Amino acid sequence: MQFAHDAALRAFASAIYDACYPGEEWTPVPLEEAERYRTVHYRQAVDAALQTRVTLVDSRDRQLPLI
Repeated sequence: MQFAHDAALRAFASAIYDACYPGEEWTPVPLEEAERYRTVHYRQAVDAALQTRVTLVDSRDRQLPLI
């Protein structure tokens, strides 16, 4: 699953990937390689991005509470 055509979704996945896997001790490859090889880390970040997008779309007209 590559999201080069969906810049917003790719940006979400990238931010999630970087936040969850901040260094080599968490994942041995940068996002671009993880995307190319579809690592478990990449797939988890994409799944979180998809869930985030759904939440943002559902809440366009209201601010989400910070919990």
